[in-house]
Amino acid sequence: MRFQRSILAIVFGLLLPLCGWAAEGHGESEEMSGLPTAAPVLFNVGPLPVTNSMVLTWFVAAMIILGAQFAMRKSEMIPHGAQNFWEWLVEGLYNFLTDLIGSHLVKKTFWFFGSLFIFIVATNWSGLVPGVGTIGYGVQTSHGFHVTQPLLRGAHADFNMTFAMSLVFFALWTIWAIQENGVTGFFKHIFAPKGETSGALFVMMVVVFFAVGLLEVVSILFRPVSLSFRLYGNIFAGENMLEAMTHLGGPIWGWLTALPFYFMELMVGIVQALVFMLLTAVFTLLICSHDESEGHGHAEGDHGH
Repeated sequence: MRFQRSILAIVFGLLLPLCGWAAEGHGESEEMSGLPTAAPVLFNVGPLPVTNSMVLTWFVAAMIILGAQFAMRKSEMIPHGAQNFWEWLVEGLYNFLTDLIGSHLVKKTFWFFGSLFIFIVATNWSGLVPGVGTIGYGVQTSHGFHVTQPLLRGAHADFNMTFAMSLVFFALWTIWAIQENGVTGFFKHIFAPKGETSGALFVMMVVVFFAVGLLEVVSILFRPVSLSFRLYGNIFAGENMLEAMTHLGGPIWGWLTALPFYFMELMVGIVQALVFMLLTAVFTLLICSHDESEGHGHAEGDHGH
């Protein structure tokens, strides 16, 4: 039951901000080689433009929810079948994050980090399903039919999706940081001098750590952008590479020239999901970690720091 609620929370948490970040001008389509940077708009729901990447996101989210519901519909003490797979996956992620950030933090944040990993892997792999990005409207060229407006598009090949996930994390990161440190402790964690000093040395340390804190603030504000571009860039480049390899082989052998790169993209899908989850977890650990003297019970997780 906890796993099902986690999936629902992450899905709805991601879709709500995504609606507000649908890129302007996505209705423009132009003939170009490779995957266009802007996801085409398929239709509008009132003022909300719905792109092909959003449709794939909803489809993947529905599959995850239905899969979790199916696996846990008749849960047993000794799991088997689909229940065994989901419990193995969730338990493995839970133990992995416990070793990284400690049992205290993982109890509070696992619903997000675990669901985030599953969601990113599922959406990355869904973009490799035959037909995604290759079925839709297009134009006839000298090299054959070129799809300019596919009906479906890899979710993370759209920057809006990755940026929406990063904004969700940034909001949760702020909440968790304040819960762990308090408002005053939050700012002290960033700006206050560390260590035991006094006199003129203390004044100098205050100035130095305040300057370092300003740099840290810039780094914190830049994290949603860096997280977004890292995932978007890898997935977008991978899909363009697959399309290039398909065109290289022509209409008959295109599937064969692209086949080796499909296996590579399967691995990239897992690696990028792991990297996104690890970075967000470490960012959370860094702001929520305490000195050993404060005794908050996560000394075990702090060794991952």
